[in-house]
Order: sequence, then structure tokens, then C-alpha cells
Amino acid sequence: MGRMISPGKVTAEAIVSNEPIGFYGGIDSKTGIVIEKGHPLEGQSVTGKILVFPRGKGSTVGSYVIYGLAKNGVGPVAIVNEETETIVATGVILAGVPCVDKIDISQFKTGDRLMVDAEKGTVEKV
Repeated sequence: MGRMISPGKVTAEAIVSNEPIGFYGGIDSKTGIVIEKGHPLEGQSVTGKILVFPRGKGSTVGSYVIYGLAKNGVGPVAIVNEETETIVATGVILAGVPCVDKIDISQFKTGDRLMVDAEKGTVEKV
């Protein structure tokens, strides 16, 4: 059982990284494409997917990148973390993106269809 950071319930395809994600300079807020050089998800789109990663990293501007992704219609539909730090928490709350943490992300891989129920703190393969 995880912890709700931002409410909501959604089912979608997962995109999974075992590396932290820095939203500022890491994901293009106009396209939803991961642009961080050398990142395992470089060149892939987070649009319409459940973005699964251990934790955020980098600048506090990352919160506004998460908001920008949502506002531009190119963001993830939910975020699942092992530990949601302040930057990601602020961003998902501002953007209204469901988010759960305290989840063992090693059980998920890119392409899995997941159901996130943030209020219950659950993330399940469906």
C-alpha cells in the first residue's frame, strides 16, 4: 500500500525508469519527450502514460515543468514513485496529476498496463 500525494484514479500504459528524473531540462514541456542526454528514457514520450520512476532530481523549476506538461496536454496521466520529493509533489498537486509513492517500482516495466488509485494508495497491473 502506497501513499497518496495527489488524488485521482487512472488506467494506462506505464513508462518506467529505474533512474531518477529531472523535469527541468529533462523533459520537454511542449512535446512530453524525455530530452536528458544519456537518460534511459531519452527520446521517449511520457504523454498519456503512467510515469514510474524512483524519485525526482534537480531544480525546483521542475514543479512548473510538470504543470506545463499537463497544461500543454503532453504530460503523464499519473506518476508513481518510490519516494516523491518536494519538487514532484508540488508539480503533481499544481497540475492535478494523480500521484502515489512508497511503491516498489521494480515490479513494473515499460508497456505494463497499470491502474493507479491514488486515494487507496494502490498501483496494480491490469
